[in-house]
Amino acid sequence: MEPLRSCNKIERLLVVRLSAMGDIIHALPAAAVLRTAFPEALIGWVVEERWAELLCTLPSARSGPRSSQRPLADRVHTVNLKSWRRSFYSPQIWEQIAAALSELRGVRYQVAVDFQGAARSAMIAHWSNAQTVYGAMQPRENIASMFYTRQVITHGEHVVEQNISLAEAMAGKKFPTPSVELPYDEAAEKQCEEKLSQLGVSNFAILNPGAGWGAKQWPAERFGSVAVKLAEQGLKSLVNFGPGEQDLADQLKRASHGTAQPLSCSLTQLIALTRRAKLFIGGDTGPLHLAAALNIPVVGIYGPTNPARNGPFGTRSIVLRSEMSITSHKRHQATEEGLLQITADQVVAAARELLRGPRG
Repeated sequence: MEPLRSCNKIERLLVVRLSAMGDIIHALPAAAVLRTAFPEALIGWVVEERWAELLCTLPSARSGPRSSQRPLADRVHTVNLKSWRRSFYSPQIWEQIAAALSELRGVRYQVAVDFQGAARSAMIAHWSNAQTVYGAMQPRENIASMFYTRQVITHGEHVVEQNISLAEAMAGKKFPTPSVELPYDEAAEKQCEEKLSQLGVSNFAILNPGAGWGAKQWPAERFGSVAVKLAEQGLKSLVNFGPGEQDLADQLKRASHGTAQPLSCSLTQLIALTRRAKLFIGGDTGPLHLAAALNIPVVGIYGPTNPARNGPFGTRSIVLRSEMSITSHKRHQATEEGLLQITADQVVAAARELLRGPRG
């Protein structure tokens, strides 16, 4: 696969990674490689609206000079595919789709790279009218390759490494694994400090009991037991939960005998909160990968997903996984049997080991 012939001629480059939270975070190092390889290029990013805060704090700041609020991409383009599919025949939806495509094509991107490997992401890369579209030789959905003009054999075991290898194929040379910078919002940072002060919390761990599907979800009661043990060490547990997870957070709080405090945050607020954590404990979820990207020590509780490919990347971490666990992405609702072999005592022991380290 030949690289682009001249880095200096690339003026407008489009990154496509629509969702989900952890996957977008896993694409950030590759995008940082592209920023290093093409420092003068305008870099755009297409993302689902609900995840845009991972790239930019405010809708009003989605284009223009880069800043701490939008540190990586010059332009953030948002789509809302779920809503569009749900009301596909609505004239208003068609107007939204037309406006989004018009905005995307108006930039006149020369090159697009699809880090998602799905039919929908490849189509969007194609619809951008970029003359060259890069994608993996073996994308997640085979049909995606129909829309690529250049297919790359990706390398590496972890998905971050695979994404970086795709970016390096575009640049034509290798780069050191870069650090990533997430959006920084002064208002959210101040709100976070005020909330922690109200709660009387300074040293805390974030517990994240939710998961993308049931098979990956370690029991909330065990998280509660972990919170009790951490409290004995003077470490408060704050429980992160998302939409539809209030009952799960309440179960954890009850099991913790009140030592854990649930908090519901926007993405921007969660970034601010995670920056201040001493430790993160959770399964293979977006918030875990956010903590890793912010260099927070992580205890990963893994079951059906493979930590070699999807584990915490770039931070001090201990991953617990039973030998009984078999890698599978089938979205079963019942907790995977191997995951149930991991005890609260094992998680607490891993937490104590990390807390003895430099960050602790």
